[in-house]
Amino acid sequence: MKQNLVIAQGGGPTAVINASLAGVVAEAKESGEIDRIYAAHHGIEGLMKEDFIDCSDLSGSDIERLKNTPSSAPGSCRYKVSENDHGRIIEVLKKHNIGYFLYNGGNDSMDTCNKVSIIAKEIVVIGVPKTIDNDLALTDHCPGFGSAARYAAVTTLELGLDVRALPIHAVVIEIMGRNAGWLVAATALARTGGFKAPHLIYFPERTFDKDSFVSDVKAAQAEYGTGIVIAVSEGITDKDGKPVADSGIVDGFGHVIPGGTGQALSTILLQNGIKSRSEKPGLVGRASKLLVSECDREEAFTAGRESVRAAVSGKSGSMVGYKRISSEPYSIEYELIDLAKVANVEKKLPDNFINAAGNDVTDAFIEYCKPLIGDPIPDYFKLQ
Repeated sequence: MKQNLVIAQGGGPTAVINASLAGVVAEAKESGEIDRIYAAHHGIEGLMKEDFIDCSDLSGSDIERLKNTPSSAPGSCRYKVSENDHGRIIEVLKKHNIGYFLYNGGNDSMDTCNKVSIIAKEIVVIGVPKTIDNDLALTDHCPGFGSAARYAAVTTLELGLDVRALPIHAVVIEIMGRNAGWLVAATALARTGGFKAPHLIYFPERTFDKDSFVSDVKAAQAEYGTGIVIAVSEGITDKDGKPVADSGIVDGFGHVIPGGTGQALSTILLQNGIKSRSEKPGLVGRASKLLVSECDREEAFTAGRESVRAAVSGKSGSMVGYKRISSEPYSIEYELIDLAKVANVEKKLPDNFINAAGNDVTDAFIEYCKPLIGDPIPDYFKLQ
């Protein structure tokens, strides 16, 4: 007898997480091995509440629209599964004849996925990667990162044009990324057509020092003029490991929520006599369709398809990953990675992607990241 499939999404939405969902639905409908296709309403919490959305009868045009819809269509959650939840999860899966459990998310979601694979031996469990932070281990990159990186690069370029037109501020742009600097590094792709912004970049992989920061800014202003752009990751910390901007609040997984890093750096500059202001794209840069990377969306859709293929083949306990074959021309392959090896493991920006001074990227990062953002970013006219 055919069994049902359920997919749930966890963590922050992205511009292409629904593309993975669309890929799952499309492949599940075509497989001939699956009866009903469910999406859990608000992730693992929805599953435990038996709150399902039946996607079995979505048409081809529905799937295409879903593929091109940003954020999380069925809703997401931040919920850490405990031993107290194990019995309920198994009960719901059995009650609804679910033979295939797919979880679409980042590090914490892969931890949830791995826990389900351990407690529900008779269920095929597959992880579908997702995170704008690009910090899932053992995969070359993650669905969602390319689009968020494109947004960060284009936004930084356009902010740089504004600052260049009225060069009176050192402007700090705060980019998401709790512990890994992949996304703030992507702002370097803004340097096109002779434009220099961002002039400085600061990563959570490097200790932040106020005095060095002020010296860096003064040196950049001496070279480029008063109007400069500084890109900073929200998660930078000082020599004691304390966040530069600590909200004092933690999320459902115990992660510290940063509390306004861009403004904190801008304040440091003001206190040192440097006119400054801060900008923060924040959530709008996480799931914006306006600057989606076509490469990212197509890979996310295929990752969804690959997850179903792995599921019907019985490859339980695995996450779909990307293996890079070439950067020029760009080419990847899909592979399966042991969930236990990626659950709760963060992949930081490697040393060879950060310059010696710790305030910029290297050419190696540009080579790595450039194909992921899709088409070239806008080639704006330069008059001066």
